[in-house]
Amino acid sequence: MSIEMRHLRCFLAIAEESSVTRAAVRLHLTQPAVSRALAALEKQLGTRLVDRSTHHLALTPEGRAFRDKAAAAVAAFDEALDTGRLRRRPLRLGHAWSALGPYTTPLLRRWEREHPETPLELLRIDDRTAGLVRGEVDAAVLRGPVDTPGLVTELLFTESRVAAVTSDGPLAARPSLTLAELTDTPMILNTVSGLTTLDLWPPESRPGTTVTVANTDDWLTAIAAGRGAGVSVASTAAMHPHPGVTYRPLTDAPPARVMLAWRTTTPHPALPELLALARELT
Repeated sequence: MSIEMRHLRCFLAIAEESSVTRAAVRLHLTQPAVSRALAALEKQLGTRLVDRSTHHLALTPEGRAFRDKAAAAVAAFDEALDTGRLRRRPLRLGHAWSALGPYTTPLLRRWEREHPETPLELLRIDDRTAGLVRGEVDAAVLRGPVDTPGLVTELLFTESRVAAVTSDGPLAARPSLTLAELTDTPMILNTVSGLTTLDLWPPESRPGTTVTVANTDDWLTAIAAGRGAGVSVASTAAMHPHPGVTYRPLTDAPPARVMLAWRTTTPHPALPELLALARELT
């Protein structure tokens, strides 16, 4: 048999819904049809993609690895059939939370003035590669280490780090902070798209309590509510002000790398112009 888009769509729906039944409802198919599509896909690949041994379906390690590839394939297929984009295919630039910081607006304005034939779409996607691996964007602004296969990165600039603390808490009264001064405070970590991990601290003096969130909005809300503190980069303070959050310089934390990333396969034809402009501005 040959793999068709319907097999990939069924698998992706199951992966997102964690249920064959809910996937079938979402796709307007019968449950047996979705189950057969999954079984056929697994047979063709020669591996199990979904673990059926528990009450709630979960992806196997092979399924998690295949999910991003399947999503990228479906996104490319859908885009190829979008006739509205054939003449003016936009260049989609993803980011997880702060784009290019202070260079974001100059980049967008310069691009619109100098490349009016190619719209530049800035998309915030809560994902470690800002949708790049899944094919949702053509390039992405990424921070921190990037070790995803198939991606090319170029360093644009580095950013100093800041601590984000509750505005009415004692840490907000200090002009600056150190990593050691945060160890007794629960650390709010965005584990989906964030940059900070406990590896930022020396092993012997890491925060003892963490609270995990899935995006920048929840990160800010948790800090404002007094559930803990966070660590981010300087541009976050400018692009995500919050009345309940105070940002303070983190004097002993290493700077963060800000990179432009793109896939090695099927790059957007306007990517060289975007890279050249980003280099010039930063």
